[in-house]
Amino acid sequence: MNIIQKHICRCLLQKCNSGNVPLSFVPARQATVLNWLLDKHRKSQLSQQPEKEDDIEQETIMVPRDYKYLYPEFLPPTNYRHRDRIREKLERQDMFQRRTVMEVPEFYVGSILAVNVADIYAPSKNTRFVGLCISRENDGLRTNFILRNHIDGNGIEIKYDMYSPLLQSIEVLKLEKRLDDELFYLRDCPPEYSTVDFDMEPIHLPTGSAVPLNTIKVPLGPRPWDKKWDIKNFKGLQPSNRVLRKRAAIRLERSAKPWEEHDLMKQYRESVNDDDVETALKEVVLKTKKKNTKSQRRQ
Repeated sequence: MNIIQKHICRCLLQKCNSGNVPLSFVPARQATVLNWLLDKHRKSQLSQQPEKEDDIEQETIMVPRDYKYLYPEFLPPTNYRHRDRIREKLERQDMFQRRTVMEVPEFYVGSILAVNVADIYAPSKNTRFVGLCISRENDGLRTNFILRNHIDGNGIEIKYDMYSPLLQSIEVLKLEKRLDDELFYLRDCPPEYSTVDFDMEPIHLPTGSAVPLNTIKVPLGPRPWDKKWDIKNFKGLQPSNRVLRKRAAIRLERSAKPWEEHDLMKQYRESVNDDDVETALKEVVLKTKKKNTKSQRRQ
């Protein structure tokens, strides 16, 4: 214990002895509180009446099936340790407020996007980047996506926070899906599979048509790779002819966990309750209906 820590402890002792305050230097162990019990104590009488009206309106709402894929950031987090109903509701309200200022279009991993961001150092005070979406992660206000493109022979990736106030616009130049949920293996693939022209014209789909699925299988480039992509179950990669050595095969066999396929508790912890998903999506439908009615009245 150094001199500064001793002085702080001496000051705390004097304050506790003067005010008859019990000493509590060691913080108590944090216990997990159930969500329904936390909501019960957090509710105030001032906010009960509008919540009842919203519940009555949400009972008659039918959620479309595709809303689960159109608005994945509105779904509750899959990690049960990060669940907090009050925080999730406040974040959804902030996301709706942000969507009234900037339109967030529908896009998936594999779509080609053009993003404009405010930049005080640029001559035009904004920068535009065009790239292939290789990842879309997290939930709530922490939702982000990564765009990748090859410029002058160098692979460039930029991560954007979807609800950042610096974002000015998100434009979908080509809407499509890929076979995998993430395309990080494009870092070790030939450059032509992740190169996008900055002057690309947007390709519009006919109204009511389904989102096209790109079934291309990309070959891996020469080694070394960033990760061992060939031993992972990626559907968008061509099968590799690499023969594993004896030690690598033994290590791969030991790291395999086939029992997790039938682990019900792990599936329960990594999934979200259907009732929570339905309540969140009903709130999305209700907010979008109110937004559409307001826009129609203005017109």
